[in-house]
Amino acid sequence: MSAPLTLPTSMLSELEAAYATPPRAYHNFGHVQEVLHRFAEVTAGPGWAQPAEVYLAVLYHDAVYEAGRKDNETRSADLAMAQIAQWLPQHGVDTLRVAELIDLTARHGQFSPADFGDDGFSLDTRHFLDCDMAILGAEAGVFDAYDAGIAEEYRGHVPGFLFRLNRKRFLKGLLARERIYLSDWFHQRYDAAARANLRRAIDR
Repeated sequence: MSAPLTLPTSMLSELEAAYATPPRAYHNFGHVQEVLHRFAEVTAGPGWAQPAEVYLAVLYHDAVYEAGRKDNETRSADLAMAQIAQWLPQHGVDTLRVAELIDLTARHGQFSPADFGDDGFSLDTRHFLDCDMAILGAEAGVFDAYDAGIAEEYRGHVPGFLFRLNRKRFLKGLLARERIYLSDWFHQRYDAAARANLRRAIDR
């Protein structure tokens, strides 16, 4: 993928170290690379109004992750702003926009397309959030591995019965929504597969 900017080696090393701490079954750097594939799809399709900011939001959106904590997104956004200021001071990056996008990932499944406009910045927001949720519309085996990875991350942090209850509630909430994806681009490509995956996971 042709990235909109090149990260210094030390910045990338610190970022990859963050994703390895603590060890994670799903929210690791492999997840970031998968979201970057979706980022590249949008780049080749409708495009981005702020490619550098969205790219950095993708890179940092789960940099801080501890299962069960409510402040992972805020801490990830803070880390992104600090490291952008340290390593990319001459690039004119809108760090507040990067932080805003990361913070929005805390509310996956709560938005509808009507919550955002149709200007370039709003479309960036829709596409960014959909990139992170594209896993729902993956091939069945890939989705099942994601679902198992989430369960593994919560094991030992949340009682099993409580995790299963909350997870089922979240998946059912997604399935009940008129639109799982906020953008037409992702809705057309992934909605049918996402609904099939969600139904299968709920039935399990």
